[in-house]
Amino acid sequence: MKQIIQSFKTGETILEELPAPQVKRGQVLIQTTKSLVSLGTERMLVEFGKSNLISKARQQPDKVKMVLDKIKTDGLMPTLETVFNKLGEPLPLGYCNVGKVIGVGEGVSEFKVGDRVASNGGHAEFVCIPKNLVAAIPENVTDEQAAFTVIGSIGLQGIRLCEPTLGETIVVTGLGLIGLMTAQLLKANGCNVIGIDFDQSKLDLAKKWGITTINPAQGEDPVKTVMQLTDGVGADGVIITASTKSNDVISQAAQMSRQRGRIILVGVIGLDISRAEFYQKELTFQVSCSYGPGRYDENYENRGQDYPLPFVRWTEKRNFETILNSISKNFIEVDPMITEVVELNDFQKIYGEIGSSKSIASILNYTNATYSNTIKIASHKANSSKAGIAVVGAGNFTKMTMLPAMKDTHADLQYIISSGGLSGTTLAKKFEIANSTTDFDEVLKDSNVSTVMITTRHNLHAPMVIKSLKAGKNVFVEKPLALNNEELNDIIEVYKESNASLTVGFNRRFSPHAVKMKEAIGYGDTPINVIATMNAGAIPADVWVHDLKVGGGRIIGEACHFIDLIAFYTGSKVTSVCMNAMGINPEENTDNATLLLKFENGSTGVINYFANGSKAYSKERVEIYSQERTLVLDNWRKLKAYGFKGFSGLKTKMDKGHKNQFKLMVDHVNKGGDALIEIDSLVNTTRASFAAIESLKTGSWVDVE
Repeated sequence: MKQIIQSFKTGETILEELPAPQVKRGQVLIQTTKSLVSLGTERMLVEFGKSNLISKARQQPDKVKMVLDKIKTDGLMPTLETVFNKLGEPLPLGYCNVGKVIGVGEGVSEFKVGDRVASNGGHAEFVCIPKNLVAAIPENVTDEQAAFTVIGSIGLQGIRLCEPTLGETIVVTGLGLIGLMTAQLLKANGCNVIGIDFDQSKLDLAKKWGITTINPAQGEDPVKTVMQLTDGVGADGVIITASTKSNDVISQAAQMSRQRGRIILVGVIGLDISRAEFYQKELTFQVSCSYGPGRYDENYENRGQDYPLPFVRWTEKRNFETILNSISKNFIEVDPMITEVVELNDFQKIYGEIGSSKSIASILNYTNATYSNTIKIASHKANSSKAGIAVVGAGNFTKMTMLPAMKDTHADLQYIISSGGLSGTTLAKKFEIANSTTDFDEVLKDSNVSTVMITTRHNLHAPMVIKSLKAGKNVFVEKPLALNNEELNDIIEVYKESNASLTVGFNRRFSPHAVKMKEAIGYGDTPINVIATMNAGAIPADVWVHDLKVGGGRIIGEACHFIDLIAFYTGSKVTSVCMNAMGINPEENTDNATLLLKFENGSTGVINYFANGSKAYSKERVEIYSQERTLVLDNWRKLKAYGFKGFSGLKTKMDKGHKNQFKLMVDHVNKGGDALIEIDSLVNTTRASFAAIESLKTGSWVDVE
């Protein structure tokens, strides 16, 4: 399929060939017929992409601070590599999509194949959208008209926050696409509407709908005019839909408002607010969030959990439906705003001059789309070694760690699988992977693929491991292997019946530092003490890793690395675990905890997993105490020894063992052999992480069975 994307690095807008998405649970697969180009939003993205690095930094000072913090902990070159990789990520454009349903996911009953729908899908021939972001189109509304659904909902949400009443005077500042729709909706609501813009053609269009207009470019003073039109009272409300860096807009909004007036920001403007202007009138100021309640709520948007209507009357989906109903009943007109209709292949007619375009609404038309889940990357000549590798997942770990580490291993990378197709295709081109696909099942059927490498979100690990083993594929899966004992038991049963190998991405034991430490303390059964500290750093509470059903929490999802590492040092299995977490009533998904581990050979381990430490301090530290000797490893860069005769230290760039692990795995694929870590050890480490959570619940030691 074809999709419009834009590079943040160069600003170039491209019509890219990508694999089409597959329909998922709770989602609707749509073949696009029309999409609307939001000139304001997309112009900002294109201009940002075309700006130089210094300009980009000035526009995002919060990101600059994050970069400086990362330099302190990870060093200059790794940080620059991360930044440039991030800038190199293409961005899919568009969010006003109309099309026909061609597939319905499990759990969706509101739609059927053949329905015409509007959604927030991008400029792509096929999109897969969660059901709460899709709305059915009334029969008397054309596809071109329905393309205004999402953009209209943005304006509608601003109106709902403003809470206008019949007869009130509301000013709309900025009569672009959102502003014109907002003004019409306010007029339909019985308000006296005043529109402000510098473009006379947009003002002329607004006048046809009975909207009073002000053009500052012709010398009209917005504040004085509004005060005159309201007999000196001022506007009841001001809805700002403009896009400008100037602080004048917010100041004018305050000056033209009545006592205790309401100001709602829908657009993007300078926000250097004068306290005096707001204080004297006791003004209310609020920023509107996109399409309405539910936006950015994972449960609502991606899990289909609706808000009960009696308590949340207007959600983003119900706003979509309201706009469609308003168009259907001629409460608002959208046809006069359509400046041009352009075929998808001619997209540059819109984007080539987007910086200077005077258009109001541009529509893209889609015809003759071909649905395919897999595309070949022409730059790579795949062989038929039957030792091919398929990479499942195209996120940060795959991009920043796995594929760079495998670059020199001569691995036969046959496939990369991503859910949307864009991230996978980008990486396929960069790392010369033969095919980009969205179809996991197709890969399992390919006899040239002998190994599947799984780097998806954690909740997908167990089911994908099971399907891969059943298909006779060797499996490398990033930690954790599973999220609970039930999943783990299912994996074990399938593994027993399979001839394939299974490896989990516990990489720390493969670091040169870890190997040297193990050689120093020896391979006997003498008990040792190990203390491992992970200064993991805080991540926002809404990140998927914290979700126990998706990420499993940070103990199961990340602290497991050090359970495996200590098991490697001790050469023994964990027998019991006790975990204590920070706080009076710590929760199961804690990221501030201490784990105590007992091993079969009498060794003990302590894992400090903390998210409340300074980023300036080392991220990971390991200490081993054995027979009046001590080893100290600082952040996988510097190893020091105390009490070891003839031991020379080790200094390297940060090396957590990924590269060595992937090299050994590729050698295994090409030559055959056992998994890199014994299955019993993998199972023991995984069960120990589950036992840690159980220990937190019970407040006592828990045996690892």
